[in-house]
Amino acid sequence: MESYFEDYLLNLKELHNDILNTLKDLPPAALDWSPAADVNSISVLAIHTVGAQRFLIGEMIAGKPANRDRDAEFKVRGLDAGYLTQRLNESFEYIRSVLDGMSDEDLSARREFRGHDTTVAWILGHALKHTATHLGHIQLMRQVWGMYGKKDE
Repeated sequence: MESYFEDYLLNLKELHNDILNTLKDLPPAALDWSPAADVNSISVLAIHTVGAQRFLIGEMIAGKPANRDRDAEFKVRGLDAGYLTQRLNESFEYIRSVLDGMSDEDLSARREFRGHDTTVAWILGHALKHTATHLGHIQLMRQVWGMYGKKDE
């Protein structure tokens, strides 16, 4: 694997580990809890993150249909931390397998994303940024649940 992709995976692994650490010791009630109707739960954020990764890297870069139901990602409930951990680990390994077959030359390959012509490098960066954004959301939801949601248990 070329060094860019090794570095990319190190960054992604760090983000995934931060998500996994945030999920640690949370009861199922915390994973589904939301302070308001229009605020995503931790479970929703985690499932949406892996769905987006599969779409961006699997479909947009590798050309393998994700068969994604994005709307369903925002309706998940009743998942436990073990299942979310499994999904994050599977997503990471899938991404590793895609990147393992790539070279630096592939970074300049063109793709159409949401009606815009862009590069594989941009999509990879976008996927990393998207994961980091939702890591922050997950961390904040854990803090808010700790302040307010525990009262609902």
